[in-house]
Amino acid sequence: MDRVKAVIIGSGNIGTDLMIKMIKYPQNMELVAVVGIDPASEGLAMARERGITTTHEGLEGLQKLDVYPEIGIAFDATSAYSHKVHDAALRADGKQVVDLTPAAIGPFTIPPVNMHANLDQPNVNMVTCGGQATIPMVAAVSQVATVHYAEIVASVSSRSAGPGTRANIDEFTRTTASAIEQVGGAAKGKAIIILNPAEPPMIMRDTVFTLSEGADEDTIRASVEAMVAKVQAYVPGYRLKQAVQFEHFGDNNRLTIPGYGEFTGIKTSIFLEVEGAGDYLPSYSGNLDIMTAAAKATGELLAEKIMSRKAAA
Repeated sequence: MDRVKAVIIGSGNIGTDLMIKMIKYPQNMELVAVVGIDPASEGLAMARERGITTTHEGLEGLQKLDVYPEIGIAFDATSAYSHKVHDAALRADGKQVVDLTPAAIGPFTIPPVNMHANLDQPNVNMVTCGGQATIPMVAAVSQVATVHYAEIVASVSSRSAGPGTRANIDEFTRTTASAIEQVGGAAKGKAIIILNPAEPPMIMRDTVFTLSEGADEDTIRASVEAMVAKVQAYVPGYRLKQAVQFEHFGDNNRLTIPGYGEFTGIKTSIFLEVEGAGDYLPSYSGNLDIMTAAAKATGELLAEKIMSRKAAA
């Protein structure tokens, strides 16, 4: 068995970019179907042009396809609401699910932080674009210090935010904040997203603030830079916008955070930008690129696990 057959559900921006990545950089997965609900979808048209089976009848249409029984991995790039229905049906049919929506049914998965920990889970959640970009930085600080509070601000081009992204704004903030705590290691997390209408469109910019104790500046800086290199392995356009910045707070100059309280220790400020690879969407759509790149990287590990199980059977 050379490759695991896969399907993408959702033919919008994220689904289409993932499709192009899977075709352009094939590894151990074979994309055999793309599913949408709009017969005029550009993503479905592009899939058909490349010889991939399509349906515009959603999940029901997918289940009618001859190739459906052979599919091992299903990538869901629809919405948090739709994913709840899709997940139940796909898992009942024995499909491994990779969730690119903020539904958060399965465990949060950030490739350089905890990708190997969730390979036995039937559903893995890719958090959000902001989460994929910023949680590695929170985790980098958490690996060397105790992080009491972490706050992230993700700013993306309005042009790169399609209907699915806009429909999931509330889920974005809740899901990302939870993942900052559960995966990033912060005791308390907060997430904010900004859709920037600037013209020409700006690339994704992210700011990460952490309040921590137990490590000095050099140790934190080294951990952050090492984590940046890990993310760059699958998202080459991921980089620090400027040097990591630090502020120190003590008994005589405590920092007060609304909803958190007073803090003494080190405030770390990390400034990032994410430039997309331009596989399908413009390079300013780094927010979508990091999601699809992370999903593909996770899918490849899941496929490896599936193939190992079949080989051992």
